[in-house]
Amino acid sequence: MARPKIIASLDIGSSKIRTVVAIQESESSVPNIIGVGIAPSTGLRKGSVIDVEETINSISSSLEDAERMAGEPINHVFLGLGGNHLESINSKGVIAVSQDKNEISEDDVDRVLEAAQAVTIPSNRRILRIIPKTFTVDEQKGVKYPVGMTGIRLEVETHIVTGFEPAIKNLEKCVLQSGVDIDDIIPNSLAPSEAVLSKRQKELGVVVVDIGCGGTSIGVFEDGATLHTAVIPVGGENVTNDVAIGIRTSIDTAEKVKIEYGSTIPEDVNDRETIDLSLISKIDLHLVSKKQVVEIIQARYHEIFLLVKDELAKIHRDGMLPAGAILTGAGAKLPGVIDLARESLNLPAQIGFPQNYDGVVDKIDDPAYATTIGLLIWGSRFEGRHHAGLGMKGVSLKKGLGSIKNWVKNLFP
Repeated sequence: MARPKIIASLDIGSSKIRTVVAIQESESSVPNIIGVGIAPSTGLRKGSVIDVEETINSISSSLEDAERMAGEPINHVFLGLGGNHLESINSKGVIAVSQDKNEISEDDVDRVLEAAQAVTIPSNRRILRIIPKTFTVDEQKGVKYPVGMTGIRLEVETHIVTGFEPAIKNLEKCVLQSGVDIDDIIPNSLAPSEAVLSKRQKELGVVVVDIGCGGTSIGVFEDGATLHTAVIPVGGENVTNDVAIGIRTSIDTAEKVKIEYGSTIPEDVNDRETIDLSLISKIDLHLVSKKQVVEIIQARYHEIFLLVKDELAKIHRDGMLPAGAILTGAGAKLPGVIDLARESLNLPAQIGFPQNYDGVVDKIDDPAYATTIGLLIWGSRFEGRHHAGLGMKGVSLKKGLGSIKNWVKNLFP
């Protein structure tokens, strides 16, 4: 009997590094999680490496925790990539169908996606993902999978995500020196959707807002396709900094205050209510107004949601997504965030908890694990088909995908 495949995901954030290990059994459509590891993230800022040695140590610590729990070694991972250096553009590709009977083949899909890659980007940027949004066969628009159809002209509209090459190489180096190989690199703006969205939500129109420490990633989906991705350079770290300045404390104390007493609903706090910092710090010993803290937090979260709203306005989807906003990341757990998001974005809003997996549920039933589980689900669906040309290698699509059919069909409901 064949041994089940071991797959693992590695989410390297500015605050925490999370690793999840799973067994992918042939008869199951979802990964069975057997190990989880988490470690403080040091050596990174805003998703970019600023200290190689500290980053390697943090990654190694997270990997070792997951290995101990799983009882299995981790040799390769699906790596999540975040950071303010990520950018996205839309592109089109057009080809003439090559078959004598004008029947579209996988080779034609391969060629039209390669044609869509022919965009001008700076030499110091790398294409991480090229995602087909929709195909057009002659004059028939809105085609999701054109193979087998008859036509003369094949077009594709794509969404391309790029990253700053030096930042990517530095992170790759740290992961490799931690003793594991990289199966694939997936932008963090795409990964959470795999874990928290249903096919119906992707069809109706939805935005996933992942509020991390160093920034906020958003992914917009409609008609089953990726419509837009972006990274907003404001996150939980900025909230903590604001609290530290506002109540005149150290960053560590401000973080504890945010976690233990934080909220985005000033109306629920009595004007006379105070926080005794001596209970959570040996350095900061004074009393501070709880309402002041909550007002500071609310203001920064309101700014984050207004920036998300601006991104939606760019693609004419401001207030126009029926499935609303799904909030993930550790920053989504603060009391009152859902109500504030609903009011600021003028959309339905809810917390996105990871789904579509089996195994260790209690440790990862948490929006902070949405990206990590999303990476794992991505890996379980595409395991063995590295997205070269669409991913990290840059060789031909045919060689990288193994089967264009499986890959393209998996992208759509």
